[in-house]
Amino acid sequence: MDPLSWFVLLLSLHVFSGSCSPGPLTDVVVDRYYVPRLCPREVQTEDFIRYHFNGTFHADGKKFDSSHDRGKAFISQVGLGRLIAGMDRGLHGMCVNERRRITVPPHLAYGSVGTGGVIPPDAMLVYDVLLLDIWNAEDKVQIRTLHRPTTCSRAAAASDFVRYHYNGTLLTGLTFDSSHWRNSTYDTYLGQGDVIKGVDQGLLGTCVGERRVVIIPPFLAYGESGHGDLIPGSAVLVFDIHVIDFHNPKDPVQIIVTHKPQQCNETSQAHDWIQYRYNCSLMDETLLYSSDQYDSPSVTTLGANQVITGLEKGLSGMCVGERREALVPPHWGHGEDGAGAVPGGAVLLFQLELVELQKGVPEGYLFLWLGDDPDPLFPAMDLNGDREVPLEEFSEFIRIQVREGRGRLRPGVNTTAVIKDMFDNQDRNKDGKIVEDELKLTVDEESQQVEKDEL
Repeated sequence: MDPLSWFVLLLSLHVFSGSCSPGPLTDVVVDRYYVPRLCPREVQTEDFIRYHFNGTFHADGKKFDSSHDRGKAFISQVGLGRLIAGMDRGLHGMCVNERRRITVPPHLAYGSVGTGGVIPPDAMLVYDVLLLDIWNAEDKVQIRTLHRPTTCSRAAAASDFVRYHYNGTLLTGLTFDSSHWRNSTYDTYLGQGDVIKGVDQGLLGTCVGERRVVIIPPFLAYGESGHGDLIPGSAVLVFDIHVIDFHNPKDPVQIIVTHKPQQCNETSQAHDWIQYRYNCSLMDETLLYSSDQYDSPSVTTLGANQVITGLEKGLSGMCVGERREALVPPHWGHGEDGAGAVPGGAVLLFQLELVELQKGVPEGYLFLWLGDDPDPLFPAMDLNGDREVPLEEFSEFIRIQVREGRGRLRPGVNTTAVIKDMFDNQDRNKDGKIVEDELKLTVDEESQQVEKDEL
């Protein structure tokens, strides 16, 4: 290349590089210096946002404003002229937890006039922004199901009483509350205004054992006022919810028979003495009690108020060898106060097996004739015919009636003690024997009492 060509080329390069010298900004410059890995939602026009910022002058870095200094995040709506034009543009598309440095030229900030004696004319501004919240006036409660049981016989509805665990966080991930901190479920009725509207909506339709994430806009949470020190005004709330159980105050005891013997000649009913095995657990399968923890199965007399009403219903009408599950709501169980290891308001699941059944006698009776009693009675009792019946002879008579199926003693108690009580009731003069006149007197009194009752 000749010298003239080299000179022309160098002159051209000089002119070109001179034309690239920096000039006034025509638009905002956005430096996204931290972007979270997950960004489910970006700022759009008309969205409300809550954010922290530091505002400095581009020329010297001097701070002119800061939400951090005020100890309160700034809240505004984007794209409707409520912010300077440069911030409207610079915040667009931002994610929660994202950090941006937004440089705003004067004509998109406060122009050639400035403002309030704080920002001079023609000042280029730099905003360092941390986005905390996004919501829109059209937002609804958002629900994301994490786990739903394969079997769900019923979903929670208004007026149900729900027990659930939760973690409550802001959109930034900051935890503001958790039921796990208290090691206790949160319990509430649905549809009665006992909880914020967004939680009420988020719990509807859940199944026992279901887990879901519920995102609640501020106008369905604590609004502009916030709550306490941990929930700021206009905060979007995120609840990670695990439903432990729910019931309705009108729910009956639900019984599911899982095994029934082919032969079932008699079933358990009031006054019967029974022996049974059981497991008692919460609906999240937490085992509370089990008869396997003891050396022998549990026993009770039905109708004697020895067990909770719901368990008694579950044990009634069973055959020996039958197995069933009984779902007992708290109003048939331990109520809202709970008992022992049973939390207040808990639905209980009993797995039951009837091991032994002894038919009972009505309340207040020690012995029951299963057919017509001997008439006359005293000669039948007087086994040796000596016209007096001591305890030993009376005991043998009663045992014969039971053995031959003509009578039944109260089950579940000491037989000898029951017979002794019966004998003492007949031995009016307490001389250790029953004679015919004592028996007649007792029979006459009983007949008079029946007549009084009939009247």
